[in-house]
Amino acid sequence: MNFISNQYRRTRAAVGLTSTLLGGFGMAYRAGAFGDEVPRKKLTPYIQKFCQKMANSFGVTVVQVEPVPQVHGLWASNHVSWLDIPVVGSVAPAFFLSKAEIAQWPIFGRLARAAGTLFIQRGSGDAGDVSRQIADFLQNGSSVVFFPEATTTDGKQIKKIYGKLLKAAIDTDLPICPMVIAYVNQDGKLSDEAAYYGERTMVQSLKAVADTKGITAYVLPLVPIYPDGRDQRELTEILQQAMQDGLARLHSRVLSTPQIAQTAQNTQMA
Repeated sequence: MNFISNQYRRTRAAVGLTSTLLGGFGMAYRAGAFGDEVPRKKLTPYIQKFCQKMANSFGVTVVQVEPVPQVHGLWASNHVSWLDIPVVGSVAPAFFLSKAEIAQWPIFGRLARAAGTLFIQRGSGDAGDVSRQIADFLQNGSSVVFFPEATTTDGKQIKKIYGKLLKAAIDTDLPICPMVIAYVNQDGKLSDEAAYYGERTMVQSLKAVADTKGITAYVLPLVPIYPDGRDQRELTEILQQAMQDGLARLHSRVLSTPQIAQTAQNTQMA
């Protein structure tokens, strides 16, 4: 019986994803996103709607624990899963970063270009050069989101964050807008199925999400952090503490038992 229900959910997810991708092309045409100049401000509501549908196609419900302010700045989120992209994209008015070669992919590359994705020319991989490119995007009015942990986690804690890209906020004097995400199952516990970490392959992760009913992605926006003359090291420390405290607070609000939330908080502080 589980095999049949799993196959049904996988099929439903595949159909939903295909429908969402086709709908994404339709939204992109309506927004005029395939022209020479991408109208970024006009794109934002379309991108949020598309990302919402993308999350829903995998049976994931996105809930804003508090309303996410539509603020222009450098957005930062903890990184638990590939699901973070549709989840963050459905609530934050920010564009994503991507390696330049993805722009050449047949389907996803075309959609990514239409969605105003900011393609980074990495070259030698110098973080300073990437930061300068982000600063240019910010100055041109495009908010940007990145994942400062630089890797995915099991969602129980915030790993060490890397603050080199925060220089873009310093150079533009725009706020750093942090948020935290928690994926919760029907039992009110952190959903390990939603997390994409360790030795898990993408195929295994996709199947795990498709096979699991009732995953909720809770999003909590945190207080914006303004540069105010601080250097990169200071902002990194402030952001690290803010995200750790924010994740513990989010767990205490959305997990079913205080013991689970306390365990997560203790893990963060260790």
